[in-house]
Amino acid sequence: MGATKTDQYTERQLRLATIIKALGHPARIAIVEYLLKVDSCICGDIVDELPLAQATVSQHLRELKSANLIKGEIEGTAICYCLNQETWSLLNEELQLIFKTLQAKNNSACC
Repeated sequence: MGATKTDQYTERQLRLATIIKALGHPARIAIVEYLLKVDSCICGDIVDELPLAQATVSQHLRELKSANLIKGEIEGTAICYCLNQETWSLLNEELQLIFKTLQAKNNSACC
């Protein structure tokens, strides 16, 4: 999306699009599932879990962190990652609103 067009959308729409876009790769879904399973981990643990190079995993972690889906804290020479509960709660609320609206319109005829 061009930078000149983003001003035509609400902050909520832009935030939701950023979050959903960050989840648009299977490796990132695998990282999220791994973090759900272990609660927190070191980057090297994720690399051991996925069939990807360390640099590729780091790129996916950057995307997830940029969307605030994960947090990372430096522990010595490594970074410990965990899910950002606040962002996941926001995503849950937004999707619930969409699904409730969709369900309410389920009875109306549409193409």
